Amino acid sequence: MSRTNLHNKLSALTGLSTTLYVRKLRLHRAQELLRTTDATVAEIAYEVGFNDPKFFSRVYAEAYGVPPSQARRTV
Repeated sequence: MSRTNLHNKLSALTGLSTTLYVRKLRLHRAQELLRTTDATVAEIAYEVGFNDPKFFSRVYAEAYGVPPSQARRTV
C-alpha cells in the first residue's frame, strides 16, 4: 500500500491525518503509563516517541485539558 493510499484510507476511517492519528495513539499510551508507573513525565515522553518533553506536555495538555504532571495527581 502506498503512502497516499494509507493516508487516504486512514483519513476516511478516523477523520484524522496520519500524523494526528499516530499522535493520538502515543498520547493514549502516555496516559496509561502516567496512571500505572512511577516514571517521570520526561521518561514517558521519550518512551512513547516524543523527542521533546516540553512539546509532549503541551500536546498532552491540549488533548486532555490538563498537563501530564497534574493528570498523574488526579488519578
